[in-house]
Order: sequence, then structure tokens, then C-alpha cells
Amino acid sequence: MSAPERLPPSLYADTAVAPLPTPALEADSNVKVAIVGGGFTGLSTALHLAEQGVQALVLEAREPGWGASGNNGGQVNPGLKHDPDKIEADFGPDLGRRMIAFAYGTTNFTFDLIRRYQIACEARQNGTLRAAYNEAGVSGIHATAAQCIARGMPVTLLDQAKVREMTGTGRYLGAMLDARGGDLHPLSYARGLARAAISAGAAVHGQTPALSLRREGGRWRIETPRAVVQAEKVLLATNGFTDDLWPGLRRTIVPVFSSIAATAPLPDAVVREIMPTRSVLYESGHITVYYRIDQHNRLLMGGRGPMRWIKDASDIAYLTRYAERLWPQLKGVAWTHGWNSRLAITPDHYPHVHEPAEGLLVSLGCNGRGVALSTAMGAQLARRLNGGKSAEIDMPVTGIKPMAMHAFWPLAVSGAVLAGRVRDRLGI
Repeated sequence: MSAPERLPPSLYADTAVAPLPTPALEADSNVKVAIVGGGFTGLSTALHLAEQGVQALVLEAREPGWGASGNNGGQVNPGLKHDPDKIEADFGPDLGRRMIAFAYGTTNFTFDLIRRYQIACEARQNGTLRAAYNEAGVSGIHATAAQCIARGMPVTLLDQAKVREMTGTGRYLGAMLDARGGDLHPLSYARGLARAAISAGAAVHGQTPALSLRREGGRWRIETPRAVVQAEKVLLATNGFTDDLWPGLRRTIVPVFSSIAATAPLPDAVVREIMPTRSVLYESGHITVYYRIDQHNRLLMGGRGPMRWIKDASDIAYLTRYAERLWPQLKGVAWTHGWNSRLAITPDHYPHVHEPAEGLLVSLGCNGRGVALSTAMGAQLARRLNGGKSAEIDMPVTGIKPMAMHAFWPLAVSGAVLAGRVRDRLGI
């Protein structure tokens, strides 16, 4: 199945707040900053530029939140893929420590922004659980927690009994609770970000793909189907939908599908047995499974799925079966929705920021932590776009390095997902 022109048939599409009109660009435009991509990164950058009085224009091929931004698990999780000690080892004590402070502060940044703009997106800051079901996973969680606690972070280690109390399942041997995490309705949040950006003075145009990008007369020229944009600076924020607009960029990331299944609202008695504290959870495994209970008593189960578009929960039955394994009382419940979208994974599992040409900035690769990370990156990118190379940000700015044998990524990813799922099932 090819990518849907309209929003994927998700729970979010059925329940989100109404969007603000973002009409296609019909007339040529001349702006300070043009942003390609209307997900969290692009919208947050536009908002923060507009707050500084900088004229910004967003070009979105479909509509704000159409991609992974509006179709993810809704978890607002702090940090990066790697542990703090590794981050410092990889980037040194100065940048490494700034990266850690920034990445673990992204959730507070996001919830503060939501409160500041009164964005209606069912936001709750009830914590993130990282749970382990084998001894190797427990060891990893203990190592991460120790590093976080040593840096004064609000992290708590939980034993098996406490995790069972918080999750209603005896599957896990231990967990780490980070009080800064939480959840939200991602499509409502994307639409709220767009509304905030527009109210601050940014322009947001849906149904306006960027067809070409080139330097012309000291400015950037972006051709769209009906108009041309001239800009002093450009941000590319296309993440899992990165194409060949800029040479080699598509081959720096691996776009993978993440899938979610959602139940009908569950009875209160059942919900009290499942995630009673309403923390979100993701597993420490070879293939991450994540879940949460939303404000309407629905269970949302997510994980890596087929490397193609899906439209029904039956396409990801392995997730619904796993839910019944965790909570046998769910047998027979209705799974009303199943959907997916593409996110970007980088080879080193760090976010990538590039400046391949004068006045051109690229940001992509949140590696599954996009809600908070991309929101906070918007402020960083706005600072760089406004201040130029002298404006330091709390992420490394690196050169573009296309991956070798990139054309074989679908087969490699499918094989890795299958192998990881088997290993997780066997507990090895």
C-alpha cells in the first residue's frame, strides 16, 4: 500500500482537535527563513523564530502532523538513545554535558510550551517507565539509572513488586521511573503547534511539497507546484520522509515504520488494574514495545511493524496478542484502530544536525524520541538560523555521511525486526 494522501486511518485522526486552515502556497514568497517539513521540528522552529520577530514560512507536502509527528505513540520521553556516560565519552565533557542537560530537559521544555500556549492535546506529565523482563535488561536499567541519579536527575529504580503494582503485570523484573516523562495526543499537539506558530506570525502552508532547492543570487530558491519561495536561509526537517531534495541526505537515515494498535475505551475496573499511575512505558528489549493508557481509557500498544503502510489492528496482531499476554483480562476486547508511520533512525542513534551549505540547516533522526526532542530542537535550530554559525547549539553539527549499501535497508530492517522479536519472545 502506498503512502496515504490523507491522514493515516488512526485513532488520532478520529479524535484530534480541528486543524487551523493551512492553505497551499499559491503566490511567490520572499522570506527570511523557509522550513521544509511540517512536523514537530519544523513547526517548533517556525514558532521560535516568529517569537524572535523572524519571518518564517513552513512548506508541508500534506498537512501539519501528517507524518510520524501526528502518528506516534504519544510518549513524551526524556533523554537520548545512549546513556549519559557514553554521550560524554563520544563528545567530550563540554558538548557532552550540554547535550545531556538539553536532552533530559526536553520533556519539561515541551510541557512548559504546551502550558504557555494553552495547547489542547491531553498532555500529562505522569512519568516514563523503562522496564526490563530479563537480567540483562535489568543490568542496563541499573546502569542508566545510576548515571542519571549521579547527575541529580529525578530517576527512581523499581523492584519487581513495585513494577507489578504500577503495570498490573508480572512480566517485568525491574524498571526505572523518570518523573519528567509523560504523554499527549500527538496530532492535536501538532495542530496546536501550527496554531501557535501562525498566531506568532509564521506562515504554514499544507499541500505544498518542495520540488527543488538551489542557490540563486545569494538566496535560496524553492520551487513548489504553484509558487516559488525565495529565502535567506532554509531548514530541512523532513525526518523519515527525507527524499532527494538535497544530494545524499536521504541515504544518511534509515526510515522505519512504527506501528500502534488501540483498543476501544476499557471499563474503569480493568483500567485500574493496568497502568494505574498513568505513566507511559517502553521496554528494554531488542525490539522496543511501548504502551500507555490515554485519557479516555484506551490502551495504545506500539512497536516496530511491517515495513509498509497498514490500516487495521489485524495487520499488527502480534502487538494485540502481546497485550493479552501481559494482561489476560484483555482477551476479547475490541481493537478499533491500527496504523503506522515512518520515523528516521540514524546509524549512530544520535540526532543529526548538518550545515551542508551557507544558510542551509538540516535536522533529522530523533530515533524514536521525537515528541520532546524535536520540540526542544526547534528552539535550538531557531537560534542557529537567527544567529548563524557563531550561535552554538547543544547538539553537534556534523557533515553529511551517506550510508554504504543504503539500497538494502528494507531487507536489513525486516530481518533485524524479526530476529529481535524472536529473541525478545524467548527472553534472550
